[in-house]
Amino acid sequence: MKVAVGSDDNYSIARFIVEELKRRGVEVIPIGSLSTGNPYPWVKVGLEVAELVARGEVDMGIVICYTGTGVSIAANKVCGVRAALCFDAKTARGARLWNDANVLALSARLLSEEVAREILDEWFSVVKPDPSELWNIEELKRFDMETRKS
Repeated sequence: MKVAVGSDDNYSIARFIVEELKRRGVEVIPIGSLSTGNPYPWVKVGLEVAELVARGEVDMGIVICYTGTGVSIAANKVCGVRAALCFDAKTARGARLWNDANVLALSARLLSEEVAREILDEWFSVVKPDPSELWNIEELKRFDMETRKS
C-alpha cells in the first residue's frame, strides 16, 4: 500500500504517523513540511495529497494541520476525494465504512500517539464500504463526474 502523508508544519505527531505507517509496511510519500522540513501552506498540503489520491498515484492520503480543518477543506475541493476529519478511532472506522473516505484529516493539536495509532488501526481495518451505503457513495461519485464536465 502507498499512502501520501502531508503536514503544514513539522509536528511530532506527523513524524510519528509516518514512522508508524512505515513500521506497518506502508510506502509513505511525504508532502509539505514532511518533505521540506519547513512550514508549508495548509491549502497546498490538502490539495497536493488529494490530487495524488484522485489520480490513483497513492491508495490513500493523510493530511495534518493544527486543527485538521484547513487541510480537510482543501482536500475536499479535489474531485474524487472524500476527506474525513477524525478525532477518534470510531469516527475513522465510520468514515471508511459508511463514506468510503480516502483521505484522513487529523489535528496536530489534539492527537496523541496512542489515539493516532488507534485511528490508523480502524482506518486501515476497513477493506470495503458497507454495502448498504453504496448508493450514497456512488451518488457522490456521480456528482464529482458532473462537476468535472462543467
